[in-house]
Amino acid sequence: MAGAAHAAPPSSVPAPTSHALAFDTAKSRFGFEIRTRLGQRMEGVFPRFEGNIEVLSDGRHQVHLRMFTRYVEIPGKPRYTGWMRGEEFFDSARYPVVEFDSLPYWPEVVDKGGSIEGRLILRGVSHPETLRVEPPACARPGYDCDVVSRGTVQRGRYGMDSWQLALSDRVTFVLRARLSEAPKP
Repeated sequence: MAGAAHAAPPSSVPAPTSHALAFDTAKSRFGFEIRTRLGQRMEGVFPRFEGNIEVLSDGRHQVHLRMFTRYVEIPGKPRYTGWMRGEEFFDSARYPVVEFDSLPYWPEVVDKGGSIEGRLILRGVSHPETLRVEPPACARPGYDCDVVSRGTVQRGRYGMDSWQLALSDRVTFVLRARLSEAPKP
């Protein structure tokens, strides 16, 4: 007990903080691809989404993304759009959001390409999934060019098991992300 009286005072160094980089909702495009059993590729988009990249105090990054299923669409195909929003696919009335939260990763993944692991929540079901980030097409990915990543999931794992005879079980999420403002030098 005597040693406790001589403990060092609390440090005056501020606690490490993090900050967030917002997705540019006008320049980013988040969607998905699914193939029919005959090989036709259908592409869908999430016109409404929100998210950011949190820059952690140790320099790693963490993605937080929410895509709103009520607005999902298959461009030019209103019947398919209705089906994608319906109970047999995204079931937007009951599950209005698809969420992805990554584990912390080093920013070099975006600069060179690589994998970002995280947790996907789709139709109320949560599984670990991986996004594969493509090597960038410019020196400042996210600002001067898109950061393109893809993640393929098995829709049956998320309770989306209707239309197995017509559609593949694999859904590939395709994310083309831009950030709202460049970092300060």
